[in-house]
Amino acid sequence: MDLILWRHCEAEPGEPDLGRRLTPKGVKQAERMAAWLDARLPDTCRILVSPADRAQQTALALQRKFKTVPEIAPGASASAVLVAANWPDSREPVLIVGHQPTLGELASFLLSGEEAYWSVRKGAVWWLSNRAKDGGAAVVLKAVQSPDFI
Repeated sequence: MDLILWRHCEAEPGEPDLGRRLTPKGVKQAERMAAWLDARLPDTCRILVSPADRAQQTALALQRKFKTVPEIAPGASASAVLVAANWPDSREPVLIVGHQPTLGELASFLLSGEEAYWSVRKGAVWWLSNRAKDGGAAVVLKAVQSPDFI
């Protein structure tokens, strides 16, 4: 199973937190990253998105159907995201559009076995894969992409 983590793009400061919207730069970041993802994501990919406006706007740039999942809102735990994604049992790839520090903690946990603070840049994608290996499983980092390099 592939698990793709996409941090929302640059957003305006302010309150309430869930209502923060993307800046013009954030909209451009979302469009560039969405084009990169769309060329690579299979049609069977499930897309799960935080209810925060900035995450919703980021996901809308992809122009695919997605499901809003309150369990991955700002402040969610890495384990809550794994449950929402049905990791590692899902047969199809899952794209999560969410927030820091959750996405960094999730990547850290899956790749190192410890939940530490790893920084995921705004608008960046971390593409992970769970692969069967020698009777066990291993998580592999397939790609890290930033909208600044597209």
